[in-house]
Amino acid sequence: MESKISTLKNNTEFFYKRNPNTPRVALCLNFSIEEPEKCAGIHALMSRLFMQGTKTRSAQQIAEELDAYAIELSAELKQDYLRFRFVCLNEDFAKALEIMTDIIKNSTFEEFDKELAKMTGEIVAELDSPRGKVSDAYYKTIFENHPYGNTYTKILENADNIKKQDVIDAYNSIITKSRKVLTFVGDLACDEILSTLNENLGSLPYSTSEEGEKDIPVLNEKKYAEIIKKDANQAHILQGWIVPTYLSEDYPPLVLLNIILGASGLSSRLFLELRDKKGLAYVVRSSFEPFDLCGSFSIYIATEPKNIEVSLAGFKEEIEKIKTIPVSDEELENAKNNIIGKWAFMQETNCQQACLAAHYGIQGLGFDFNEKLKEKIKLVTSEQLQNCANKYFNDNYVLAVLKP
Repeated sequence: MESKISTLKNNTEFFYKRNPNTPRVALCLNFSIEEPEKCAGIHALMSRLFMQGTKTRSAQQIAEELDAYAIELSAELKQDYLRFRFVCLNEDFAKALEIMTDIIKNSTFEEFDKELAKMTGEIVAELDSPRGKVSDAYYKTIFENHPYGNTYTKILENADNIKKQDVIDAYNSIITKSRKVLTFVGDLACDEILSTLNENLGSLPYSTSEEGEKDIPVLNEKKYAEIIKKDANQAHILQGWIVPTYLSEDYPPLVLLNIILGASGLSSRLFLELRDKKGLAYVVRSSFEPFDLCGSFSIYIATEPKNIEVSLAGFKEEIEKIKTIPVSDEELENAKNNIIGKWAFMQETNCQQACLAAHYGIQGLGFDFNEKLKEKIKLVTSEQLQNCANKYFNDNYVLAVLKP
């Protein structure tokens, strides 16, 4: 298995990996977001408009051409970067690259009004789901006055203020002031594709290493967000903390705390205690989401409205246990095997491998971060888990509750 790291002529970092005998190639191009959007919704709308027409192709022509060549192509907005990716048959690589380049360089944003209406309509539908609503309240509260808190409800509040020029300005800012990271995984020779990549993407503005001034979110108090949804027949509860992210020495223990508490399905503590033993939950889980600037660690439960207080007491009990009673060697070993197995499963396809490498690349962590992380995970001790739980599971948390 051959892999290489090089740069395009515009300084875009390029990671290449050869997976022999695979019929489809995957390419991923990430642009870092260095400046916050002027108001919530501009970046989300911009990422949708990329597929709605260029100077030479209408939205319909793009769709028909992708269909004819069986190319999967998308533009997606992540918290810290904008991602373009495609998967296609080996022989259609040049065609897929040409279409993607056209979309990146020549999007007209002409369908602005139509796409804005469509986006707001979809958001309203999404917020009809209780889980979507409580999640929105949680992120809006924990990341208050920060771009990470630009949730669906914030976008709806700002929708009337978004102008087409805002989208164009945001696009220009991202294209010109970003770090750019490109990854390719598939069965084509590196030399064979490098000149094509330089021809198409090497003429994009120079990839910069300068980072914008960014505020790291902090939470210095307990915050409560309550949503009353009259027709809800369940209560939905989300409790969470701001925690460190990738480069912290506490990152590997946090990954394992998440697996032990609620991210390993039927064998996780929250599932066994709150659902199996106490019969409190329809769904119960934990989640650890690392972003560029910080992470969010949260616990979620969907339960009967009469069980809200009992569920919160259950949360408290499980958090207290992990803070005071050392995790057994067996449970720790199982958690390590679980996460390493999950990562292997998440990297089966060329597309998954290209996207993961590009994700770590754009965060400045190195394309092989996942391999290094595996080694760090193997070394985590029970004592580290306990220290980590005591450090971060404190009284500065957000509690979001949706109830009838």
